[in-house]
Amino acid sequence: MADDELEAIRRQRMAELQAKHGDSSNNQQQGEEAKQREKDMRNSILAQVLDQSARARLSNLAMVKPEKASAVENYLIQMARFGSLGGKISESGLIEILEKVSQQTEKKTTVKFDRRRVMDSDDDEDDY
Repeated sequence: MADDELEAIRRQRMAELQAKHGDSSNNQQQGEEAKQREKDMRNSILAQVLDQSARARLSNLAMVKPEKASAVENYLIQMARFGSLGGKISESGLIEILEKVSQQTEKKTTVKFDRRRVMDSDDDEDDY
């Protein structure tokens, strides 16, 4: 009898693991589909907002600096949702937006010199 009970427990546990593994791959597939839908929606909004040359410039920027391109895309999508865009943005308009974003995210670099004072000859001046 113990063997039958043990076999039933094993089958139940195996079914639970298979169901759990199947659910996780199903959730992963749903997550990928959601990301694809979001990407398609972003592209359709950008196609409505930007003209061809501006889209080309933005795609070139995305290859070089993806974080800056995504920030500009988010900015454009937000402007489109609020209705503050008067029409399609040309390449020159996109350049102005890029300059604004660059000024906001500009990093200041500073250089600090830390001199060693181990063998400083000025401190130990001996007059002979």
